[in-house]
Amino acid sequence: MQKVYYDFHLHSCLSPCSDNDMTPANIAGMAFINGLNAIALTDHNTVKNCTALKNAAEQYSITVLYGMELTTDEEVHTVCLFPDEKSANEWGEYVYSRLQKIENNPKIFGNQYVMNETDKILGEEKFLLINAVNISFEDVFSPVYELGGIAFPAHIDKNANSLISNLGFVPPDSTFKIAEVHDLSKFDSLAEVHTYFKDCKILSSSDAHYLPDINEAKNYLELSDASAKGIINYLRQIKK
Repeated sequence: MQKVYYDFHLHSCLSPCSDNDMTPANIAGMAFINGLNAIALTDHNTVKNCTALKNAAEQYSITVLYGMELTTDEEVHTVCLFPDEKSANEWGEYVYSRLQKIENNPKIFGNQYVMNETDKILGEEKFLLINAVNISFEDVFSPVYELGGIAFPAHIDKNANSLISNLGFVPPDSTFKIAEVHDLSKFDSLAEVHTYFKDCKILSSSDAHYLPDINEAKNYLELSDASAKGIINYLRQIKK
């Protein structure tokens, strides 16, 4: 077993609300400086910069999970993680087909740059990625799991775009076994009210939109297989 220090919630310059310095090469370099072993790129409603980050991180031997922060129909942010490009792209195409096709205005919302591993700009996403997608919260988990991935509600302790802030409760038919907390010090009081989370595996990631906000090596998983597939398999096997 080995300690795998992680940050599974990072935004690149493809997310319009993220800093333009959050490029694939910069994220990989900062993750290395911070002592991380595994990271996930979770741009809003897209996976288009994940391969660039994976390639950029190879020189540092950092494992990269393909990911997305989905904004559900209820505007609940939900992290979706995948072990490989194929499964992530399939999910990305499904989500994109349900994205509101409203053109981005970079002067208002920010740029949405698609890059390669050397930070060359390959293009700019036309449609605004931070809008809600026509997929309900309850309809996220099974399709992601069927594609070999795992999904869980993001930053449940935040006052905006979280399961608790937007719905006010955990839906009674929920099946998720993992939840993300931004600030671990808030978890105990939250779980006293919403007891569903007491039986969940709790992850804590940065939701970084700026390079200095990427987590340092403080949160870890103990794993026998630190590959992308190994990490996803571990998360998928967690039981309530």
